[in-house]
Amino acid sequence: MTPTERLLALWDHLGIGAAHVATQMPGDIAGLAAGFGERLAGVVLCVPTRLDPLAFEAMPDRLLMICGDGGLTADVTARAEARLPGSRRMVLAGYDAPGWADVVADRTDEIVQAMSGFLGKLQADVPKSPAREGSHAGISYCIEGAGPALMLLPFFLAPSQWSPAVERLARQFTVITLGGAHLGGVATLEDRARAPTYQAMFRTLVDLLAPKPGETILDVGCGAGSLDRLLAARLGKANPITAIDTNGFLLREAEALAKADGLDGLIRFTPGNAEALPFADASFDCIFSVTVLEECDADRALAEMMRVARPGGRIGVIVRSIDLPQWWSVDVPEALRQRAVTPPQSVGAKGVADASLYRRARQAGLRDLTCFPALVTLDRPEGPIWRYREDHLTAQLSAAELIAWQAAREVAGGQGLLFMAHPMHCAVGHKPAK
Repeated sequence: MTPTERLLALWDHLGIGAAHVATQMPGDIAGLAAGFGERLAGVVLCVPTRLDPLAFEAMPDRLLMICGDGGLTADVTARAEARLPGSRRMVLAGYDAPGWADVVADRTDEIVQAMSGFLGKLQADVPKSPAREGSHAGISYCIEGAGPALMLLPFFLAPSQWSPAVERLARQFTVITLGGAHLGGVATLEDRARAPTYQAMFRTLVDLLAPKPGETILDVGCGAGSLDRLLAARLGKANPITAIDTNGFLLREAEALAKADGLDGLIRFTPGNAEALPFADASFDCIFSVTVLEECDADRALAEMMRVARPGGRIGVIVRSIDLPQWWSVDVPEALRQRAVTPPQSVGAKGVADASLYRRARQAGLRDLTCFPALVTLDRPEGPIWRYREDHLTAQLSAAELIAWQAAREVAGGQGLLFMAHPMHCAVGHKPAK
C-alpha cells in the first residue's frame, strides 16, 4: 500500500470524511492533496525542509506553512508561497529549523496559536470511532480530546515530536497522533536502508570494523534501528549490539521494528547523546555512526567514541556529503543540471558533511584509516527517500524548468533508467592499542 492508500484507509476506519492534517514532511500527504483534496480540511506544514508545491496547487487557501526565519525552511516555504497564491506563511522569528529541530518543544505557544487560529476557521469532521488507540493499515494512532479531527503526522527527527502541543490542541480538536514504519522519518530511514547500494556501503563499513565473535558493538545515533537490524541479521548472537539515540520516539519505533523482525533480543536500544556517551571508558570493541555527525558537534562526538572504544578497537563513521556533486539520470539543460547536482546544504554549525571528516578522524586519534567516499543510488521514485531528495530540487524550479524536468524524468523512466546517486564520506580506523 502507498502512504496515500494507508491514510485513506485510516480515515475510513475512524469514520472521518475530511480531517485537518499537520506534518513536517509534505511528501507523506502529497498524494492525498493531489488526488483526494476533499479529504483534507486544512493542512499545516510545520518547518518543512523539503516541499514541492505542485501537490497543493488546488488547495492554497487551506494551507498554512510554518517556518524559521533562515535556512532551508525559510527558503522552501518562501518559494512555495510565491507559487501558491492564497496560502499562508508564518515565520518563527529568530529561529532556524534544520531537519532535526525540536520545533514544537522550542516554540510551543506560537505553533499552537497559529494552528488553532488557522484550522479553527476550516471545517473538519468529528471522528465516529470510539477507539482511543490502535493500529490500522500499518499506521498506529493515539486519540486525545474532542472536536474536529486533527491528524498529527510524525516529524523527521524531532525528539519531542508533537507531544508538547497535544494537550492544548486537544482542547479544540480530536487530536490523532500517528506513527509506525510508513510515515515520517521512520519511513524515510527504512526506505534508505532497503537500497542495495546503501546496504553495500554499510557492509563495507562492517567488513572494515571486522567484529570478532564476542566483541561488543555500539551504534551512535541509531534512528529507527534499520542498520542495527541488518547487522543483527548478519551477526546473529555472536556480537552484543547496543544502539543509542537522543530521540525517544525513534527508539520506541526501533524497538517495535526489531521485535517484529524477531531481532529484539539481539539489540539493546537505549537513550544516549553522541556528544556525551553514557558509557564508561573502554566499553566497546566496535563503534559506528551513520549520518549523525552532520547534526552535532562532530569533533566532540569523535572524541567520545574514542573514549568509549577499547584499546585496539575500531571506529567507523559515515556522513552525507555537501562538497561532492549528486547525480540524476535525466537529460536536462545545463542550467538545470547544475542546480540538480548540488546536494541539499543541510549541516549543523559544528557538524561535518564534507571531506574534513578524514582530517577530523585523524586528529581525534584514529590510526590506520580507510577512507572511502561512496555513492548511494536510489531508483524507487515512489519511495519516501526518493521523494525527500527530489522535493528539494523541484521546489527550486520555475514552472518552465519543472516542465523540462518532468519530461526528462518520464523519458528516463520509460527507458527503465530513472535513478539518482548521492555522495557520502566514510572512514574507518583503529584506536591505538597503547
